[in-house]
Amino acid sequence: MMAAFFLFLLLSAIFTVEAINPGSSLTPTTNPSWPSPSGQYAFGFYKQGNGYAVGIFLAGISQKTVVWTANRDNAPVAADVSLNFTSDGRMVLQSAQGKEIINVVNFVGAVTSAASAFMLDTGNFVLYDSDNQTILWESFKNPTDTILPTQQLSADEQDKNVLDSSVSKSNQSTGIFRALVQQDGFLALYPIGTPYTIEYGYWSKRIIGPLLSATLNLGVDGHLYLASGNNTVTISTAKNSTKGVLYLLRMDADGFLRLYSHNMDQNGTWSVTWFSEFDKCVPKGLCGFNAYCVEVKDGFGCNCLPGFAFIDNNKASAGCTRNFTVEICKEKYQTYPMEAVANITWENQTDSVTLLTSAQTDCQNACSQDCNCEAALFQDGACSKQRLPLRFGQRTEGNSNVALIKVLTIYTCVSLVAFAFIVMAISGIVIYRSRVENISSNKKIVLSDEDVGPRSFTYAELERVTDNFKEELGRGSFGIVYKGAIENGEKVVAVKRLEKLLVDREREFQTEMKVIGRTHHKNLIRLLGYCHDGPNRLLVYEYMSNGSLGDILFKPGNKPCWDKRMEIACNVAKGILYLHEDCMPQIIHCDIKPQNILMDENMCAKISDFGLAKLLKPDQSRTSTDIRGTRGYVAPEWHRKASVTVKVDVYSFGIVLLEIICCRKSVDCNLPEKEAILEELVYNCFECGELSNLVNDEDVDKTQLERMVKVALWCILDQPSLRPSMKKVLLMLEGTMDIPSPPNPTSVLSVI
Repeated sequence: MMAAFFLFLLLSAIFTVEAINPGSSLTPTTNPSWPSPSGQYAFGFYKQGNGYAVGIFLAGISQKTVVWTANRDNAPVAADVSLNFTSDGRMVLQSAQGKEIINVVNFVGAVTSAASAFMLDTGNFVLYDSDNQTILWESFKNPTDTILPTQQLSADEQDKNVLDSSVSKSNQSTGIFRALVQQDGFLALYPIGTPYTIEYGYWSKRIIGPLLSATLNLGVDGHLYLASGNNTVTISTAKNSTKGVLYLLRMDADGFLRLYSHNMDQNGTWSVTWFSEFDKCVPKGLCGFNAYCVEVKDGFGCNCLPGFAFIDNNKASAGCTRNFTVEICKEKYQTYPMEAVANITWENQTDSVTLLTSAQTDCQNACSQDCNCEAALFQDGACSKQRLPLRFGQRTEGNSNVALIKVLTIYTCVSLVAFAFIVMAISGIVIYRSRVENISSNKKIVLSDEDVGPRSFTYAELERVTDNFKEELGRGSFGIVYKGAIENGEKVVAVKRLEKLLVDREREFQTEMKVIGRTHHKNLIRLLGYCHDGPNRLLVYEYMSNGSLGDILFKPGNKPCWDKRMEIACNVAKGILYLHEDCMPQIIHCDIKPQNILMDENMCAKISDFGLAKLLKPDQSRTSTDIRGTRGYVAPEWHRKASVTVKVDVYSFGIVLLEIICCRKSVDCNLPEKEAILEELVYNCFECGELSNLVNDEDVDKTQLERMVKVALWCILDQPSLRPSMKKVLLMLEGTMDIPSPPNPTSVLSVI
């Protein structure tokens, strides 16, 4: 009955609305929008930042309110673009030169192109087939952060019919919170990118009934309710007088779901009629990594953990970074002081190690003496040792949790120097995590503080940034890398032009860019921007001044000392571990090799090209795909066309670890036959007890050398199930886990 009523309203509205036909167009300044019949809503350009976005907004009130945005994660466009309803039924943005920039509306699965469009008085923008009865696409079925009266939010397995918060009131890009109706009948709120489980949800409402038909509904009278079959659950009751009152439901940037009302007669501002009531710090992720949320008088505030500083003092949600570096593990542990903070909780990480102890001091000592432990949580006799980054931190008075954070005592003689390095590090991260945008008439490209995601460049911008791709930095399996400069030439960047590999995979490319933009780890290259302009696919990375690991391992005179090589090995392992266990969705790199491990100005190793790897959904552990990677580093299962898991990266890391140990390539045809294949040479030396031959009698720690070789040999076993996980690899490298003697490659043993 309710569906029939909605259909009646829709059809009634259509027959009174003037159709928008192919050949129609809009421009930001002269003809900016197509209004609904009453002028209440409009579809078209609206001002955002220094440019324009395309969306639906309330045009009939003085306070223009955006309720839907097209391509919300793309950068605003300039004033010289146009929105064209083309003769073949597409809605596209075009440059002043007539070049297509992007489809504004994608009606996937449509049999034919759109023949007409309607901006309805309900706020719904609809595209129809030639019969004006078949809906190809409508904004009500593709919401961003808002639903309007008569609009429904239904259960959707593909995360299409959800409400994703915006970054802020002035920035409609995707934020960090999501509201959705689940298959089990729950209306629930989650941080974006987390599993839909109780552990991560922070508010919910449920209806009992035919669960797959559950919908969230907003009536014209402001009645907000869940419906399933004949059952309804009221969330917010309808008001007695609704004449001249507008309503909308929005998933706000702070993680609250709010119902707003606006009295047209009073021409006032929006008022909150209802909101998903909970403590201000309950939404998880408000304060970013290594920070915790605290309630204050008018909302919430963010504090860094002890020993940490804000990445961006003007954007607390960007999180915090450590203001000192913990040395890699030695045979004799380095002890660091610990600082306790009461009443703090954070996400229970899957790689935490729980100890049973009766005293907080025992927990503190256990973490202090373990360089793999960077923080610990002590509660009711349980001690959980964990690694960074910590997320979803919040402080709640009255609980029994005590957070123990590893800190560093800075002595007076070095305090000024250390402070200078801290300032430099924070400033650098602020730049890297900020978003690139065009400003000023001379088109100087600078970094903006408003967003931390990668920015979409045009091809013309990158031509200018690289001086028409003048200086080549290197070539890889995915394309050529060029040197560029932004910020009026003051900041150097690396621009990678991808080969045809990804040109025709528009949706996958954009998905991969979003995944890269959410990664944040000190051992991963930071993506600053990307280009998917026509057939061009380019990536803009931070510039790494010391080249690749291959450059320093294989070129004469560049060989780093043993301790530095071990530090590099651990850093690479940490980067891969982050890709495997901390990313959502999980990332398999598929091409770990020295050329894809780059070195910054401080000789810190960072992994590149990880965003071009195969992405796995949270419920997947393996995938079948074409062979990727580089000869010599490719795991045997690629050639057998077997299912591929994260263990392909473990294999490649094992080969790279052997190269780090020996400072030579894995295959060198210039050497005698018995020495040409590095893995065979290493195993023979290991069996004969002649490991010193691998380092040419270099003065190294023999126990550490044996440990590194054993780890590498376990990693390169032919059978994937016998290889350790990257978490175990790191524990073994750092000396916190015993390493059995690796088997002969043809042996069959139990998993480590």
